[in-house]
Amino acid sequence: MSFEPHGKHLIAGEWVGSAESFASQPVDGAAHQTANGGPAEVDKACRAAEEAFWTYGYTTRAERAAFLDAIADEIEARTAQIAEIGTRETGLPEARLQGETGRTTGQLRLFARHIEDGAYLDQRHDEALPQRAPLPRPDLKSVQRPIGPVAVFGASNFPLAFSTAGGDTASALAAGCPVVVKGHPAHPGTGEIVAEAIKAAIEKTGMPAGTFSLIQGNTNALGAALVEHPLINAVGFTGSLGAGRALFNLCAARATPIPFFGELGSVNPMFLLPHALASRGGDVAAGWAGSLTMGAGQFCTNPGVVIAIDGPDADAFIKAATSALSDVAAQTMLTDGIAESYRAGRDRIAGSAGVQELLTSTCDLRNATPYLFTTTGEQWLANDVLGHEVFGPLGLIVSVADEDEMHAVARSLEGQLTCTLMMDDADMALARRLMPVLERKAGRLLTNGYPTGVEVCDSMVHGGPYPASTNFGATSVGTLAIRRFLRPVCYQNMPDALLPADLR
Repeated sequence: MSFEPHGKHLIAGEWVGSAESFASQPVDGAAHQTANGGPAEVDKACRAAEEAFWTYGYTTRAERAAFLDAIADEIEARTAQIAEIGTRETGLPEARLQGETGRTTGQLRLFARHIEDGAYLDQRHDEALPQRAPLPRPDLKSVQRPIGPVAVFGASNFPLAFSTAGGDTASALAAGCPVVVKGHPAHPGTGEIVAEAIKAAIEKTGMPAGTFSLIQGNTNALGAALVEHPLINAVGFTGSLGAGRALFNLCAARATPIPFFGELGSVNPMFLLPHALASRGGDVAAGWAGSLTMGAGQFCTNPGVVIAIDGPDADAFIKAATSALSDVAAQTMLTDGIAESYRAGRDRIAGSAGVQELLTSTCDLRNATPYLFTTTGEQWLANDVLGHEVFGPLGLIVSVADEDEMHAVARSLEGQLTCTLMMDDADMALARRLMPVLERKAGRLLTNGYPTGVEVCDSMVHGGPYPASTNFGATSVGTLAIRRFLRPVCYQNMPDALLPADLR
């Protein structure tokens, strides 16, 4: 059955409208009007979340796990409708949306099992030493506790896995924190149907209505109102560096500053070491082209930069990469704004000194084709602009003079989500030299693979030094993400009856 959005917010269990609205920008079909929220809707949702916290924050781990499983069940029951509205709004293929739906429900169930296990609580106990001299020691216990209502911003490029019920929402709910989501205006209908699933799970499991709210809107003022609301205790965000930095600054400037966990920008450099370049450069070129253009390059782990030592092998790699990318057809980008930004990034790179254009064609409206450029290590080191992310299928090959210049390029990098070493056994000495640098630059290091595709599991780190993220100690993917929405509390000489259930 086809899903037709009603275009309202979900606030404290009720679907409500606003005085103003905005029109969606679907790739296919007619636009629909969606309520455009503001400070009044934010205040209502945040107050409901704060009230819900006094119950939801004190539910058992088993109760929250059942809630997360129920959300997953309700989303799965709507898989066909999600794919139908999602393809209309984003242009993503149905198979991609079905896969992303599975990832979303998988995340929810992963966190359900994670909190059932209880290891994330980091329980500690130092028994009293009343006879200790010169001073006795009190009985001390500590445990991780939820921080309170959390704001989550939906992402443009993942309408499910990083949006309404995505990893930020799943980890915050698992921690015991009510969530207020600002839906992304690129896919309001998709957000709405997922919110319906969460509402159904709240009702099925008897959770407080204010445990989850979705506020739709397309204005910067809405985002500002949400992060500045005094009842919000932390923010999860996936998006552009400019928008993320503006929200981060607002969080820091509050009367009570709060943490802003922003996943922002990364060029995800790939270091193609000499022996691997010589033995399989053509294969690497084909694999890199596929990773670079996957999903029209609209992944935060898109490997936009390759660094290789200049010479005949690098020339052969460049030729093979150019050929592979020239065969890639135009793909639809998620929004008009993303396509416009992609074209601006292309112009910025093309206009930089010392940059040679290898592959270009026309990117009009929301249709994107690959662009490929090359430059030298010397030019890279002299021009910071070349290291700035271009969101889309644009590649830059940096030909360095030797191993020393490759090392210098590595040291010049800003913070990254990923760094990759393409290497053979004979490249081990150079790889060892690069590793101390790269592990300071990125949250995830790879060998002989491509960074697109972020496994959802205990060990995953999806974050890194700024500007990859605003908090290098956190991850937005994997079970460690729950720690963003917890804080340690110590209990001294506390009667068992007053302790949290997890410490009794």
